[in-house]
Amino acid sequence: MIDPAFILAAFLGGLTAMSLRLPPLVGFLAGGFVLNALGYDATPLLDILADVGVTLLLFSIGLKLDIRTLLRNDVWGGASLHMLASTLSMMGLFSLLKWLGLPLLADTGWQTLALLGFALSFSSTVFVVKVLEKRSETQTAYGRLAIGVLIMQDIFAVVFLTASTGSLPSPWALALVLLIPLAPALRALLDRLGHGEMQMLFGMLLALVLGYALFEALGVKGDLGALIIGLLLAPHPAAQTLARSMFSLKELLLVGFFLSLGLTAMPSWELLGIALLLVLLLPLKSLLYQWVFLRFRMRHRTSVLSTLSLTNYSEFGLIVAAIAASNGWLPANWLVVLSLAVALSFGASAILNGFSERIYRWVEPRLPAIDISELSPSDRPIEVGDAEAVVLGMGRIGRSVYRRLQKEYGLQVLGIDSNPKSVKRLTARGFNVLEGDAVDSDFWDKLLMSPDVRMVVLAMPHHSGNLFALKQLRSRRFQGRITAVVEFPEEIEPIRELGAHAVFHVYDEAGRALADSAAEEAGIASRTSQLG
Repeated sequence: MIDPAFILAAFLGGLTAMSLRLPPLVGFLAGGFVLNALGYDATPLLDILADVGVTLLLFSIGLKLDIRTLLRNDVWGGASLHMLASTLSMMGLFSLLKWLGLPLLADTGWQTLALLGFALSFSSTVFVVKVLEKRSETQTAYGRLAIGVLIMQDIFAVVFLTASTGSLPSPWALALVLLIPLAPALRALLDRLGHGEMQMLFGMLLALVLGYALFEALGVKGDLGALIIGLLLAPHPAAQTLARSMFSLKELLLVGFFLSLGLTAMPSWELLGIALLLVLLLPLKSLLYQWVFLRFRMRHRTSVLSTLSLTNYSEFGLIVAAIAASNGWLPANWLVVLSLAVALSFGASAILNGFSERIYRWVEPRLPAIDISELSPSDRPIEVGDAEAVVLGMGRIGRSVYRRLQKEYGLQVLGIDSNPKSVKRLTARGFNVLEGDAVDSDFWDKLLMSPDVRMVVLAMPHHSGNLFALKQLRSRRFQGRITAVVEFPEEIEPIRELGAHAVFHVYDEAGRALADSAAEEAGIASRTSQLG
């Protein structure tokens, strides 16, 4: 059984972080350090929970990812160029620190410096995806770019691990290509399982057995196996439902990962000082990401927010350090330094990303202008055409609103959604849908709202997105009617205060409609109609 002190430390740490308006994961990290200071050590059970959490996270990424994203020049080219530039830059800085007499770098050769530079060139998949999921921005342009770069870095990690162990994967690993023709059968089985516990159990089976265990048995990184299995299921419409059903379990298990990171080692003041120095080098990493992304001529908001999300060190640096230390390539103290640097970089990155929109607004005018004709079609100005109503968020509620406005009221309706796969699927079904991210300030700048638009319906799944969209509509003096959908009662008042003309609580309205339908079928008149 897990030590109750671990649960208490995680809860109090997360609660403290939330009170400071920081992501709870920063508190989980702090909880791990506190436990470490009190003499606690990571337990085998905690390590298992952490590993399962990371595996489920990568499986969930695969379920949401379009494989074509990895084939984009800005993804594989950007990841490769950044890794090379970052490794060489860090090598140069470590050489300077060695020349200045840093004790921990004494008697180290260029191979050790290159290894440290390589370890610090990675960004954290776990941290970045958690931040993006918290904001519901994994499917935005910058979110897809950041995740694509992270997955390419994971592939580089597999190559390194294979080379460092000196052993190649089993020859039977070639048989893993048979998973591709097996994918249709897996998708068909997913169809038959419904939405209950069997669907979730199937996801665990795919991630931990067919993904992690099978790949590890054949000498390939198990986490990569979970990611690949998720990719094979991604084209199926139920893949998103499966990802949502596993969300809470994955989030809970990842608490173990962040706790275990804090429990890795207890530092001395000297080692803590070196770790802080590495954190101060994070701006160099940011500049290199921004330089790389600008070379691929992408929109400023995409490049800046991707850069900010990737401005951290990766837990993979700990794996590199552990392997290097066990092979005698690196002093063991560097494992402690990198553990601290990774943890501290998460805290710094959490604060940085909390102000990402403000930072972008400050940086954007100082970046070189990009000709609109050089941007991808999805980044160019959006015209709503002859639409009379716009629905933001084409999930189940948004689609229902779209159909009702179109069929019952005869309006020309335009739907807008940030998920390109959803846009493609809905367009094929006859919906008038455009790709656009309503929590992207540039989206509002490039949206050409027609005077014919009489209403906007905010049907996005997250309250923060609807609030942001409402503020943007008000700041642009939209003259039509604005209606918003909320999930929880406490969300109603903030929406009304911002000037929404109507606010609908999903469950209240569903219950009301169901009661009206049941009474109507039973021939019972409402009291209102009786009084009339």
